[in-house]
Amino acid sequence: MTDWQGIVATHSGVVWRTVYRLLGNHQDAADCFQETFLSALDVARRQPVRSWPSLLTCLATARALDRMRRRMRDGARSADVAELKSVASPEPGPDQRAETAELVRMFRELVVRLPDRQAEVFCLRYGSEMSYREIAREMGLKTSDVGVLLHRARGRLRELMEPAEGPCGPEVMP
Repeated sequence: MTDWQGIVATHSGVVWRTVYRLLGNHQDAADCFQETFLSALDVARRQPVRSWPSLLTCLATARALDRMRRRMRDGARSADVAELKSVASPEPGPDQRAETAELVRMFRELVVRLPDRQAEVFCLRYGSEMSYREIAREMGLKTSDVGVLLHRARGRLRELMEPAEGPCGPEVMP
């Protein structure tokens, strides 16, 4: 029997950070947080779970990306500047907050335009700081496939950014 209260208590922080970092909106993050644990329950009923933190991070990332894609499709593209304080430096001026909000909004829009696997691998690597090996294990991939997906994701993001930035725009990709 699985101790769900213990799992939620132990791993709620990592799930919340994952969904909020991607969504930047408290209400969407709260919904996604619940969806993640419901999905984990479904997975645990079908198969044994090797690593709760990894599973929950992967599920949270996938749910957050799904929600972001729905948000983009539905046309709700507003970002709440007040909720972006965790991204901006301490006591930024209004111009810096606006610029940060715009960059975060633009980045989110670009990430959801990636193919599913690329977006998930990219977010797990750079958003959740998972290693190639951890991502490969959780997604059922070879470690080399993770590297290929990351390479393609970064290349596609550069292509998507070029029209907005122009060919002489700043290099912001890792």
